[in-house]
Amino acid sequence: MPSLEIERKFLVSGDFMPEVFQSDHIVQGYLNSSSERTVRVRVRNDAGYITIKSPSFDGGLSRFEWEMEIPVEDARKLLALAEPTVIDKTRHLIHHPDGIHTWEVDEFHGANEGLIVCEVELGSPDEVVALPDWLGPEVTGDHRYSNSYLCQHPYSTW
Repeated sequence: MPSLEIERKFLVSGDFMPEVFQSDHIVQGYLNSSSERTVRVRVRNDAGYITIKSPSFDGGLSRFEWEMEIPVEDARKLLALAEPTVIDKTRHLIHHPDGIHTWEVDEFHGANEGLIVCEVELGSPDEVVALPDWLGPEVTGDHRYSNSYLCQHPYSTW
């Protein structure tokens, strides 16, 4: 069943590494990255996932998302069918001091090397969350920082 994904996105401009409690390697590609929907396949460590997302609304803050775990072998086969430029990144997880939220910091590799983006998922569009000092400018709603855009327009070409 689809759920509503509400998140804010920021660039990272400081040292977040001392706060990391977990890091995962992620490789993902898009089977469809149209403006009407994205269909993503992902391998996170040794698990596979397929995800369908709607276009964003609320100024890029919210969208519907459906995700299902699939066998990792199937995910790897689907990645071979993905649109050009597969995303390769390390996701670092950081506990928010409020004990409720988790910061997800994506450190990109390959064609998107040098880009570090942080997201936090919220319970509602108007929820307020304290921001750590290592965050840079907010880029919520800026489509250039979406993974589907980065597949078509890698950060190294900006």
